[in-house]
Parts: sequence; structure tokens; C-alpha cells
Amino acid sequence: MGGRLLFLCHRIPFPPEKGEKIRAWHMLEHLARDWAIDLGCLVDDRADFDHVPALKQVCASVEARWTGTRLQAASRALMQVRPGRPLSLGWFRDPGLRAWTAEHLAGGRHDAVFVYSSAMAPYVMGAQRPGLRRVLDMVDVDSEKWRAYATSARPPMRQVWAREARTLLAFERKAAADFERTLFVSAAEAEHFSALAPECAGKVDHVDNGVELSRFDPDVPRENPYPAGRRALVFTGTMDYRPNVEAVSWFAREVMPLIADADFHIVGANPSPAVRALAQLRGVHVTGTVPDVRPYLAYADVAVAPLRIARGIQNKVLEAMAMARPVVASPEAFEGVRAMAGRDVLVAQGAFETAQRVREVLDGAHPKLGAAGRLAVLSGHDWRATLQRLDLAMDPTPDRLSLRERVVA
Repeated sequence: MGGRLLFLCHRIPFPPEKGEKIRAWHMLEHLARDWAIDLGCLVDDRADFDHVPALKQVCASVEARWTGTRLQAASRALMQVRPGRPLSLGWFRDPGLRAWTAEHLAGGRHDAVFVYSSAMAPYVMGAQRPGLRRVLDMVDVDSEKWRAYATSARPPMRQVWAREARTLLAFERKAAADFERTLFVSAAEAEHFSALAPECAGKVDHVDNGVELSRFDPDVPRENPYPAGRRALVFTGTMDYRPNVEAVSWFAREVMPLIADADFHIVGANPSPAVRALAQLRGVHVTGTVPDVRPYLAYADVAVAPLRIARGIQNKVLEAMAMARPVVASPEAFEGVRAMAGRDVLVAQGAFETAQRVREVLDGAHPKLGAAGRLAVLSGHDWRATLQRLDLAMDPTPDRLSLRERVVA
């Protein structure tokens, strides 16, 4: 296996400091061992152009296109909205990248195409030709996220999010039918999509998220970032992402009043105004961007993941487990993790139960929880093992067997 690969990504896949970039980078780096890669990607932060030279060390060529500001991207999406068309497709549409992609495909030099996220699928849909293997990594069933947003929103946004959920699911089904193989981040997510799109079930499978275990090593000495004398609860993530904002807001306002002798540290870039306002509450600290999240995990008494809207596998949960820290997660945040609830992770729902589980950890009721979590990640979420399924998905051998059957064989 190997040859020339066209790799498209909706955001520049470096540096790997947040969920979508972590998965994209590890897939890119892994495929670059066997393939000569032409990378086309979009950039929504001008500072990220500084990372293009690093990507050129891995890829044969790199085409990085500026998407504009969020306001410009939103305006573009609104300008391109059509009946039945999801808004998110317009957000990531770039004529320059489309022309670059078309030129590469017209040359006939590529043996395979790998597309990261459904938003990039239109760039290569309909580009079938003999010998060209096209694999789409949807990661999550993104339409389900918008459906969840609609459930909790008020008009008119309830109608906007409901429309996006409906039109995006229709597009996801169309894209999965067009590609030779479509991947998701977990078996549960793949099975969920197969139930929504039964006509595509035979072309759908998964590649689990992993952790760079040498990087998230609890035995490496680090400096304690927390004030002395207080126990620390930590949440990590990009803090302008709506599910993260809702999770920390709920935890700070509903759970923290039930926990008297610990501080809650919200660690992550771009805290929204709603997140920054939480720092006014007793015992709540908002760090903003930090140079390295690992010390905050290493010295935390408990890592919490109280997400109520979540798809796929949460890297924040895997990373905390890899650092051998006790994790208390919502059922939504735990879904897809290859671990045992109660032994490797504590799963809790609602403010009282969440506070109770955190309290149990602080009181020493689960002394083996952190070590068990680390072992679970070692056995189930090592990138070196999970990415073997990516190699099988890229294999141009005719799909006489499903990917799952070939792994078993």
C-alpha cells in the first residue's frame, strides 16, 4: 500500500493542541509513512500560517487557504444558503482550494484521497475513477450535534439549528454513499450513523481516537501550577466551543456549591465572555491559553467532563486518564471510551450525583481509579494500535469483507 495521496482538511492539522487537530495530525503523520501527501487545508487563525513549514516537512506539498474571520465565514455561509443546503458547507467553501483540488484530481497522479470532516466532502464528491480510493472521515455524526442544540434553544435559533440538523444529515448520507469508505471516531458513532443511513451501512466503519502516551506520561516531572493548600478540579478544552461552555457553566453554578473544599480550574484557549464571567464565582478560576495543559492534569485531584452535548470520543477524557488522574464524566462524555465505568472512570449524571462522585474521590474512596484509567487507555487508545484500522480503510483491495471482518481475520 502507498503511493500519492490527496489529503483535505477543514482546519490546518497542526499544531495538535485540540480535538479535531489532534486526530487529523495523527492520521496525517501516520499516512505520511507510506504515502506522498499533497495537503490542502483551510486556516481560520492567521498565526497558524507559521506552522505551514512544519507540515511541509511531512508532506510533498501544502496548500493552506485563509477562510477569513468568523464574521466573514458566517456571511459567506449565509450568502450561499440554498433550499436543502446546510449552512456549514458554505462556511468551509473556498474557491481557491476547490480549484487547487480539481487541478490535482484532473492530473490523475493520485492513488487515493483522504477527506477529513464532512464539510470538505463537496471538494471531491463525484470524482470517481478506476483505481482512485476515496475515504471520508466524518469523525462524528455532526448533524446530531445541531439536533441537540435545537432541543435546548429558543426560537428563532431552534428553527435554525433544526434546519441545519435536517439538511446536514441528508448531506452526510449523500456523502457516505458517494465515498468508497466513511469513518467515524468510535464503533458507537459508526453504528449510530448506520442506523440513520442504512443504505450506507456496508461502507461505514470507525477508527478510534488515541492518545500519544509518551507525551501524556504521568511519571514525567512537572511543576505544580495550582496554589498550595487547595484541592483542584480541572476541565480542559477550547473554551469558546459551545458544548464546553455549557458544561463548565453548569458545573460551576450547579455542582461547585455542593463541593466546599476544592477549586474548579477551567483550562483552555479562547474563553468566551460567559466562561470569563464564571471567574467571579467562589472557587472558580479561568486560565485562558496555557503553554502546556499537562501540568494542570498531572496535579489535578479530579478531572471532570460534565458534557451534556457530546459526540464521539472526548480527547479531554482520554488525556486525563492517560495522566492517571481520576475522571468524573457525564454519560455523554464517556460514550465511546474503551473503559469500564466504575473501575476506570466514574460516570455521573445530574448535579447531586456528580458532586457525590467528586466528593468520593476527594475523600479517598477510589484510590485505584487513576491507575486503572491509565491502563485502560494503554490497552484501548494507543494511537499506534488504533491507526491500524486506518491502514485497512485505505487499502484499495476490493471490499469483499467489511473492515471489521478483516480486522478479526
